[in-house]
Amino acid sequence: MTAFSTTGQSDPTVQPVPASVVERVDAADTTLSNPKFAVVALGSNLGNRLETLQGAVDALEDTPGLRVKAVSPVYETEPWGVEPGTQPSYFNAVVIIKTTLPPSSLLERAHAVEEAFHRVRDERWGPRTIDVDIVAYQDVVSDDPVLTLPHPRAHERAFVLAPWHDVDPEAVVPGRGPVAQLLSQVTREGVAPRVDLELRLPE
Repeated sequence: MTAFSTTGQSDPTVQPVPASVVERVDAADTTLSNPKFAVVALGSNLGNRLETLQGAVDALEDTPGLRVKAVSPVYETEPWGVEPGTQPSYFNAVVIIKTTLPPSSLLERAHAVEEAFHRVRDERWGPRTIDVDIVAYQDVVSDDPVLTLPHPRAHERAFVLAPWHDVDPEAVVPGRGPVAQLLSQVTREGVAPRVDLELRLPE
């Protein structure tokens, strides 16, 4: 995982994180032994979408052995894989985390966060209060059907690549290539930045 910037110098829609918050997050990192970087994608298209995304960010931060290091801008996107107009639009964001949890435990925590917000898995591509997807974990490449790493479709989805690129312009999708290059190869149609909305980095 490459270094990432929380200052948003390359994108004016990225709000700088106060130095005091960064210091507290870095201080908390001392409690983590040999942490790994991971990328988590969030999405919501039911209820108060922004409030739900913020709740998911806060719930991740409250996880022992996990620290939220960066939160992307919010994007509003058309639902994937369904007829236009049949579902509300999504709010999407990407979170960069540092964690000592192995991928399997991180997946359990992601599912627990979804359950806390009453995520229902009735149908493929169905609407949901919250989606918490592990997009990448360090440079791990795995075809484990329980947790495929990196996420098998992340490299072709602008609603993941765009916010990820905002918080880590030098990021690489393991086995797929630079996020910037992948983003240039997919359409951004139906994926719009919401500069009027902001998720907070947990303090």
